[in-house]
Amino acid sequence: MAQAKLRTDRIELVPLSDEHLKYEIELDADPQVMRYLENGRPQPREEVEAAHRRRLALAEQAPGLGFWAGFVDGAFVGWWALEPPRRPDQGPAEGQAELGYRLLRRHWRQGLAKEGSRELLRHAFEDLGLNRVFAETMAVNTASRATMASIGMRHVRTFHLRFDEPIPGSEHGEVEYAITREEWRNLRATEA
Repeated sequence: MAQAKLRTDRIELVPLSDEHLKYEIELDADPQVMRYLENGRPQPREEVEAAHRRRLALAEQAPGLGFWAGFVDGAFVGWWALEPPRRPDQGPAEGQAELGYRLLRRHWRQGLAKEGSRELLRHAFEDLGLNRVFAETMAVNTASRATMASIGMRHVRTFHLRFDEPIPGSEHGEVEYAITREEWRNLRATEA
């Protein structure tokens, strides 16, 4: 299954490609965008290029999953992703995916993270037939946690990972939020 183009009222979500690398470099160069990610610092170009290759490869390895570049009125705003679980504590890859998103700071607090994430949930459950979608962030990342809650995901657990280079806030752990297909359908029914 090829990765689909997706659309919301405001956002065009297109499968990530090489033409989007320049946007990823800009996104990952912002210290505020990266403060709760990777190693808590802006990423140099060579690290972004390596991450870009891994993101593109995912679409080949996991049919229907992958990364999407998001555009509003032709302007890049960020990316969204559905990835298979990577660690044993995340559960089996079959029937579930991890939701992720990263937006340019100038597009924060406009409801875009929520809007794009809702569309990826719809895609995961309706188009791909997945049973569960989860998302993770640092416990101190209140903005991302609020986005997860706003799309119907619930806090499942707080856990601690070991990092070679801990970043401020990592001592409080990571959190996992999740939603099942049944919970998503019930939520959609109450919104209708």
